[in-house]
Amino acid sequence: MTERVYAVTGMVCGHCAASVGEELEGIAGVTAVSVDVDSGRVVITSDEALDTASVRAAVEEAGYELSAEGA
Repeated sequence: MTERVYAVTGMVCGHCAASVGEELEGIAGVTAVSVDVDSGRVVITSDEALDTASVRAAVEEAGYELSAEGA
């Protein structure tokens, strides 16, 4: 299991968090997603290391921007 922290910009409410979480949970290998709107942080737990491009694509599909990895 791996756990990575990402910074996501543009989230302002619970609906934002739900949208981002739903998209990230759709990535193969993801076992858990925790989204904190106040800090703009997303913690993703997965079976193996994820490709940052896949994470970025999922966040952008939800309508937000991945601003950093390991934030």
